[in-house]
Amino acid sequence: MSIETELVALAADVAREAGDLARRRRAEGVHLAATKSTLADIVTDADREVEALIRARLQAARPDDGFLGEESDADEGSSGITWVVDPIDGTVNYAYGIPSYAVSIAAVRGAAVVGEWEALAAAIHAPASGEMFTAARGGGAWLGEQRLAVTTETPAGALLATGFGYDPTTHDGDLATVRRVMTMARDLRRAGAASLDLAFVAAGRLDGYFERGLKPWDHAAGALLVAEAGGHVSIDGGGSPRPMLVAGGIAVHDRIRELLEDEK
Repeated sequence: MSIETELVALAADVAREAGDLARRRRAEGVHLAATKSTLADIVTDADREVEALIRARLQAARPDDGFLGEESDADEGSSGITWVVDPIDGTVNYAYGIPSYAVSIAAVRGAAVVGEWEALAAAIHAPASGEMFTAARGGGAWLGEQRLAVTTETPAGALLATGFGYDPTTHDGDLATVRRVMTMARDLRRAGAASLDLAFVAAGRLDGYFERGLKPWDHAAGALLVAEAGGHVSIDGGGSPRPMLVAGGIAVHDRIRELLEDEK
């Protein structure tokens, strides 16, 4: 068994268990634990509990690996492999009872820094739908037993997705970005979970996706899914606090980048 196959199997098993826990806690009622960057950027008790479960399961299976999660301290590990985890991506949806949220787990080799790692394995589990998206480096992207592929033709215009930051001072700039990109769009979706947006690009449910200000745990797993489904993901301005991620089939990706090339 290759290392990629081993890692993706572990990621999927842990993501499924974590998703089951998240779904149970949602049924019991959500309790807000804190806010993060702004009052709108929340974390629930379930986020922390689910991340603790994921971390414990991964550490038990691979004690020398590193860990980078949204809700806890990073650990470099000694194996050269790091797990990049978002325990509940789409926390606001989760808190409001909107079923667009996911557990996102990726295994990467190298420094846990965007642009410096090599993604090896990914699992994105949507507990509300029961869907499990997986990818292994060189092994394709999958939804269960269905191999995924990005769209290559958009004759009626591209169906795109995006998201907005929680800081209200960034909203004017985000809306200006949308205005630019809408010239190539059939329509726009804003579902509120970056990992699922990327998984849907990989599955051909969306033609492309763009968003500023994502964190590594938001896109580590989804970016590998898109790449293994034949698409492309780029992150422009990785050193800035709000880098721009663009994902899609090659033509859609390149057209979005072209439309945004003059943006600051």
